[in-house]
Amino acid sequence: MKGLKKKRRIQVILVAVVALIASTALIGYAMRDGINFFRSPSQVAELPPGPDEVFRIGGLVEDGSLIRGQGETVSFRVTDGGASVPVSYTGVLPDLFGEGEGMVGTGRYVNGTFQASEILAKHDESYMPKEVIDSLKEQDVYQAPDAEISMN
Repeated sequence: MKGLKKKRRIQVILVAVVALIASTALIGYAMRDGINFFRSPSQVAELPPGPDEVFRIGGLVEDGSLIRGQGETVSFRVTDGGASVPVSYTGVLPDLFGEGEGMVGTGRYVNGTFQASEILAKHDESYMPKEVIDSLKEQDVYQAPDAEISMN
């Protein structure tokens, strides 16, 4: 009787371990396309990713680099102070997008140009994504916004 209980307990533990491994593998498989790593322009210039890899790039839109093309096509350069990467985007840009402003783009790096499928810009005059701030701090370019708050 004792041997049967022990055998049953071991079987239950083995089934639980197999189920845990299988569920972890399924979750990883399902998320494989949903994970986009962040890279700064310096990291992209140093070690360019393959054209099939989707990732996020962020920094400041370089002054004087914004060129509006035919229709909704826009090209510009994004910089973190250490390097700049050309970006091409077709679509409607956020209202607060502009030269010297922070941005994060999602897309692929193809033939030396970041082909963006999505562009995000700051949503108010003092916000900047944490990844962009960290990247700019690494290059000693980051300037904190004024901390003055009006009480009107």
